[in-house]
Amino acid sequence: MMKLRVQLQCKNLHEYLRELSPEILDRLYNHPATCLAVYRELPSLAKNYVIRMLFLDQPLPQAAVALWVKKDSQKDHDDCVSVLAGLRLWHSQQLQGGLQGYILNPVFKDNLRIALLGGGKAWADDGSTLGPDRHARDIDSLDRYAMERWEVILHFMVGSPSAAVSQDLAQLLVQAGLMKSEAGEAPYITSAGFQFLLLDTASQLWYFTLQYLKTAQSRGMDLVEILSFLFQLSFSTLGRDYSVEGMSESLLTFLQHLREFGLVFQRKRKSRRYYPTRLAITLAAGVTTSSSSSSTSSSSSCNLSSTPGAGDAGYIVVETNYRIYAYTNSELQIALVALFSELLYRFPNVVVAQVTRESVQQAIANGITAQQIIHFLRTRAHPVLLKQTPVLPPTITDQIRLWELERDRLQFTEGVLYNQFLSQADFEVLRDRAQGLGCLVWQDVAHRVMVVTPQGHSEVKRFWKRQKSH
Repeated sequence: MMKLRVQLQCKNLHEYLRELSPEILDRLYNHPATCLAVYRELPSLAKNYVIRMLFLDQPLPQAAVALWVKKDSQKDHDDCVSVLAGLRLWHSQQLQGGLQGYILNPVFKDNLRIALLGGGKAWADDGSTLGPDRHARDIDSLDRYAMERWEVILHFMVGSPSAAVSQDLAQLLVQAGLMKSEAGEAPYITSAGFQFLLLDTASQLWYFTLQYLKTAQSRGMDLVEILSFLFQLSFSTLGRDYSVEGMSESLLTFLQHLREFGLVFQRKRKSRRYYPTRLAITLAAGVTTSSSSSSTSSSSSCNLSSTPGAGDAGYIVVETNYRIYAYTNSELQIALVALFSELLYRFPNVVVAQVTRESVQQAIANGITAQQIIHFLRTRAHPVLLKQTPVLPPTITDQIRLWELERDRLQFTEGVLYNQFLSQADFEVLRDRAQGLGCLVWQDVAHRVMVVTPQGHSEVKRFWKRQKSH
């Protein structure tokens, strides 16, 4: 599989938490649900360390902890130490005699004990206090609702006229870089947005949630409160209703946003009960595994899947005459194909489109790259195409790249022009100085003209003044 030139980066749970301030982390660990969610996503060796120290009130010597692993597993031990320290799950403490030891974060330790052994306050109020729900939803209807709501967002991104989202959500898509909005025009998809659509649903949800969390405090929301609520949702029971009693105004606003994303079902805005959907329950459970299959939380990009949210695997046939046959009834998949091609015919189970110079260059003008278009066609190729090598006709892939190159003939670079030198010697002295500084952009020896970068201009100018004064 060819690598995309632009990789949409999204952090996993541990990478996100590491960037939070110590004060926010300590407040987060005041909630047992958060502690259990963080513990659940730790590497297996780190889980072992935490459990072995969970009921110790005294620090353990670091040398003793290092003996828990064999010498050939020292790298795994070092990775675990880094993860636990980065998440503030433990810290160093000096022992009597000057030795260094490790001790678990007391806030994390106490709340993880509650999560594992029971006790403490209920994480969420179930709906039993409200009596039976006359409009109860079963699991199948919740699954349908969740995917319908999520696909509305994806449809909006590809410009489907029937898809409408709130102004808050549209603004979030722009702030996340998934869409771009010009003055007085409707938002349109960007290169990052197109790659977002190539992700599987779990990765799409986690990436989108991260973008939401970035803007939470600017919306006047308490980051700890909404993160804790997300973790609580991940331990909810699918098909069971929960009460909104006791929720703050900020949390009720957040609940309405989750309702629009498809993470919770609430029959009316003022309804006193809500149902978490499968999307909410699996959100925090799959963020590390979907982002990184390694035993540590190393930096990674979101998974690219050949079957994103809509689940139409292998439905595209590409012919050498630039025709595309998409065997699908999914409005979303058809809209994706229409982003870089012209739709010709539509039948009950197949859509015929044509890849043209104009359609490809329009897509490229919107920020979609030729490599992303080729990747899209290859990962959704019909099983018939997968039997041949190469999967896509070379004439098509080469032409799409050539159409992109037509727009990339010129590369603009800012610079400062130097000309009107009195002698060739003056020109060469200044040019050599600019080259030595690494700021020479272009030169024309015959006409004694050169261009330097704006960053290097001040240094070159000072050098030239010194030269003239000698």
